[in-house]
Amino acid sequence: MKSRMLITTVAAVALAISGAVAAEGKAMEKTGEKTSAVQGEVLDLSCYMGHGGQGEGHAGCAAKCLKGGQPMGLLGADGAVYVLFADHGDASAFEKAKELAGKKVEVTGEVATKGALKGITVHAVKAL
Repeated sequence: MKSRMLITTVAAVALAISGAVAAEGKAMEKTGEKTSAVQGEVLDLSCYMGHGGQGEGHAGCAAKCLKGGQPMGLLGADGAVYVLFADHGDASAFEKAKELAGKKVEVTGEVATKGALKGITVHAVKAL
């Protein structure tokens, strides 16, 4: 029961943070060039934060959680975790990323940070 409450709390916090960051996107600091490519694993953040869920063995659960609306992230090759955001003009790449839950991918998009939070507005995604 405590585990379920922790997961729910973590998911709610991640969702609130992702909404605040998306709403205040103009206040975020852009890093590097306008678009960057980052390689890593597509995560559902609720399971990753709640119990370390990641990898091929967790791919089915991650896909189900992302389909259910849990926040999505990318565990970069450098260990950094990025919150993934849909492009307001075209969310198709973001939706495609959900289908690659638990897989190694390359995400191309606008990378931004605000404090310790890192995010990517997804413009393209491809499996590696």
